[in-house]
Amino acid sequence: MGIYLNSESAYTLYRSETQKPYFVDKSQMLTELFPLVEEGANHICITRPRRFGKTVTANMIAAFFSQARDASDIFDSLSISRAGEYRKHLNHYAVIHISLNDISRQCTSYEEYITRIEGRLVKDLKKAYPKAEFEEGDSAVDALLEIYAENQEARFIFILDEWDFLFHQPFVTENEKRAYLGFLRSLLKDRPYVLLAYMTGILPIAKYSSGSELNMFSEYTMLTEEKFSDVFGFTDMEVDELYERFIRNTENAHVTREGLRYWYNGYHICSGERVYNPRSVVCALRNNNLGNYWTSAGPYDEIYYYIENNVAAVRDDLALMVSGIPVPAKVREYAATSMNLKTKDEIFSSMVVYGFLSYENGKVSIPNKELMDRFDEMLQREPSLGYVYQLSQNAAPI
Repeated sequence: MGIYLNSESAYTLYRSETQKPYFVDKSQMLTELFPLVEEGANHICITRPRRFGKTVTANMIAAFFSQARDASDIFDSLSISRAGEYRKHLNHYAVIHISLNDISRQCTSYEEYITRIEGRLVKDLKKAYPKAEFEEGDSAVDALLEIYAENQEARFIFILDEWDFLFHQPFVTENEKRAYLGFLRSLLKDRPYVLLAYMTGILPIAKYSSGSELNMFSEYTMLTEEKFSDVFGFTDMEVDELYERFIRNTENAHVTREGLRYWYNGYHICSGERVYNPRSVVCALRNNNLGNYWTSAGPYDEIYYYIENNVAAVRDDLALMVSGIPVPAKVREYAATSMNLKTKDEIFSSMVVYGFLSYENGKVSIPNKELMDRFDEMLQREPSLGYVYQLSQNAAPI
């Protein structure tokens, strides 16, 4: 087995996930992918904030479809096993699974980054298809086309996790971002070897793919598409079930059901339902303590940058939100370039994309106590925002 092609890593990681005490079975979403795989040449992209289950789901999909090993010991006990076409699709496909945020050593250039990915993929392909006429130094596209030319049954499911990782790296220039989009387009667009391309990220494709680069993707975001919306984040019903497990298995429980709602609920999806931050709920139950978990899991410097450099634009509205009052905003999910936001609506749009704000009925708000505490901490800590903090303390909630 290879590093990217039919790797056992996804099986190992997802199996470990299913054995955790607060695992939530989301495997039914695989039935949505069955017809897409059967049709072939389908492309979907799921965009969500950090820590909303994108990687866990990508591992689930790879473990289920990949020929790497028999995964029936995982899936026979999950809801997907009751689907009519379960056995037909289980471990039936060649899967190329790449975590695009995986840099195992110091990487200082785009060329180094993309050469490493292509080199590892081509090496896997050469090992799996030794009779195909390509060399390890060839491009991944050339290798895949050669494999398909030799055997038209050789088609692949691509699972690309964190597609936008490169856009957050300081060593990448604007020209290299365009080159990266060209790489993805060349690899996936109008290629006969693609059965399904499943891609995840934080930033919507529309922001960066202004022309035809990645227009083959159907994009599923938190705000605009109901499909897949219950897969990312925990619903009230799921949190009820987790809380029952917690009470059964915990002596001297310090976490209340209402506490979970107050701390971690508040994100709105297209269907109108509210969802919880999944990582934070699991951490709170595991630790028997309500606290800040999601925001401590990764950088949230975007908040400081957006607001500190545009204090005048957001000052009054931010004060209202910190005091618990939603404010009107025109949210555009593609307005999420980290260091190029100028208007209030662009700033708030980006903060919705990153999960710092929630959006419903034309208004943005701070979704829950976990985020409220971070905003409050920021306003007190940053001298330039002292006036905003004073405004927030004087504002009266509606």
